[in-house]
Amino acid sequence: MQGGIRLGSLFGIPLYLDPSWFIIALLVTWGNGLRWRQSYPDWPGAWVWGIGFLLALGLFGSVVLHELGHSLVAKAQGVKVRSITLFLFGGVATLERESRTPMQALRVAMAGPLVSLGLALGLMGLTRWLGGVASPWGRMTQELMAINWVLGIFNLIPGLPLDGGQVLKACIWQVTGSPFRGVQWAAAFGWGLGTLGMLLGIFAFLSGAAGGLWLALIGWFMASNAQTYRQYSLLQEILLKTKVHDIMSRDFRVLPAELSLRDFVDLYCLPTTRAPEIYFAEADGRYRGLVDSGRLSHLERSQWTQLSLDAIVIPLDELPGIREQESLAQAIVTLGEHQSWLLVRSPVGGVQGLVLRGDVLKPLAPFLGLSEADLERANREGRYPQGLNLVPLAQKALELAATLPETQP
Repeated sequence: MQGGIRLGSLFGIPLYLDPSWFIIALLVTWGNGLRWRQSYPDWPGAWVWGIGFLLALGLFGSVVLHELGHSLVAKAQGVKVRSITLFLFGGVATLERESRTPMQALRVAMAGPLVSLGLALGLMGLTRWLGGVASPWGRMTQELMAINWVLGIFNLIPGLPLDGGQVLKACIWQVTGSPFRGVQWAAAFGWGLGTLGMLLGIFAFLSGAAGGLWLALIGWFMASNAQTYRQYSLLQEILLKTKVHDIMSRDFRVLPAELSLRDFVDLYCLPTTRAPEIYFAEADGRYRGLVDSGRLSHLERSQWTQLSLDAIVIPLDELPGIREQESLAQAIVTLGEHQSWLLVRSPVGGVQGLVLRGDVLKPLAPFLGLSEADLERANREGRYPQGLNLVPLAQKALELAATLPETQP
């Protein structure tokens, strides 16, 4: 998550405030203002609401320090931290890549809760030094202490997207050797706990407890994010397990290189019936290259009868290609945003197949809800369906593949 209002940077890490954060800031200010007005009825209204606002700022600072704990440990591992963003349900540090090992991932996950628990202990001592809750300042530090206890302990619940879920993921990764198993198990726990929170919150709200609505919202946030983690992990696993030879097609035709340009236009360019759009020229059993019909416009039509396909071919070595043993993730990255297809060369230098955008989408179609029409459109238009950002997902999968043992996909 990144965006919203940029507040500056900490240790070179951009700090953002999502507009949704103002909702929790308002609720904290209002709720604490009401409580402090009851405790100090003689205080001016500006004072009690000011205290409520200071406690909201204390929550802001506590969440920032919590996320900074994750970020600094990640930076120490050589991981770039793109941003820290605060939003309605807390905060998130956006990392450029995953940790390389499960133990590194465990340290990053534990850093945030340890910072919060350390702050809670420090504020406990400060509260005693200020005279306890009998002093207004002591009461403020006690409430900030409670905030940090909650941040530390709640985040250790073993389910994604909480830090405890990241801890569980790292532990399962360590045992199984697969970060995918780690994410999927931790996401399952997160979904179960989030669903339970939603049900309990709705029951409490219907029973008259207004706070139940907040619990239901937190449960919904946790369950939906856990499901996103699970789907993301499943897609990454498919991207790494599926190889180019599993998806490549032979949606092309091979034409004799001696075919005249006039015959090529008459037989393959002018007919209205649908024909393969990709042609290769071949002579003496060897591929000469890709037939580039776009080059016809650079030749006089009077020459079309005398010239053969050799005049408009692009040599195979100049075409974007990929090896058949490469992963689907590598194919997506190589295709990028601009290539429509990739050439798969045979061991003897011929054309073994093509990887088109629709071919890339086939293994992912059940998870993305894509139809055959969507796949055909992707092949025809040379682009993915709108809003489908596969390249970043594939790049992340390749980064994660670098952490896997040789026996893993």
